[in-house]
Amino acid sequence: MEKTSNKLTIGVLADAAEVNVETIRFYQRKGLVPEPERPYGGIRRYTDVDLGRVRFIKASQRLGFSLDEVGELLKLEDGTHCEEARPRRAQAS
Repeated sequence: MEKTSNKLTIGVLADAAEVNVETIRFYQRKGLVPEPERPYGGIRRYTDVDLGRVRFIKASQRLGFSLDEVGELLKLEDGTHCEEARPRRAQAS
């Protein structure tokens, strides 16, 4: 992945991820991409992490995952649901 600025506007983010700005907004409404804070009188800025996340979502969709399934995968990535992903150990009888 090429290095980009950590201060991307939504338009630059969309161009870098090869999606439409409305796609980014849709992902935000679905809870797949966080919406950054807007500084007083300023423009929201996105990071390389956001770019990677959008690219991951698009790649997952190309592989046939639904957005709901992608959302579940992203929950595993954030580390808060690792216990759900761990294999269950067999209990001794």
